[in-house]
Amino acid sequence: MADQEPVFQIQRVYLKEASLEQPNSPGILLEQEQPSVDIQLGVEATPVAEGIFEVSVTATVHTKIKEKTVFLVEAKQAGIFEIRNLAEDQLSQIMGIACPQIVYPYLRGNVADLIQRAGFPPVHLSEINFQAMYEQQRSDAAAAPAGTLTQ
Repeated sequence: MADQEPVFQIQRVYLKEASLEQPNSPGILLEQEQPSVDIQLGVEATPVAEGIFEVSVTATVHTKIKEKTVFLVEAKQAGIFEIRNLAEDQLSQIMGIACPQIVYPYLRGNVADLIQRAGFPPVHLSEINFQAMYEQQRSDAAAAPAGTLTQ
């Protein structure tokens, strides 16, 4: 029965996608005002093969002065994980909490590096409690009545 042991292994962590836009440069760089910073995060998990999953964390960092964009960075860091012999609820927790916790530090470093290489002070993404985020998503999903469309 050794083949029924739970398996959790990292196969690879990689930067899947990254983009940087500075649509109002160079003029916006002469502004003295502090920009506003909006950061959005997302997590998604996709089956790749039997027992193999890709889990990705996406960050969007949008900085603006007044209504003009200073820069917009979008990055997606992903990992390939082998996850086998777990109950469905355990699998969901691993992909919603443990995998993003492994991938996220790489995303933080890549986003800060990309912004700094673009000539701006680095924006450091804060630590994320993926367990709280996962539990919030689960409670939001449970609170939505089945068959209801949200707009």
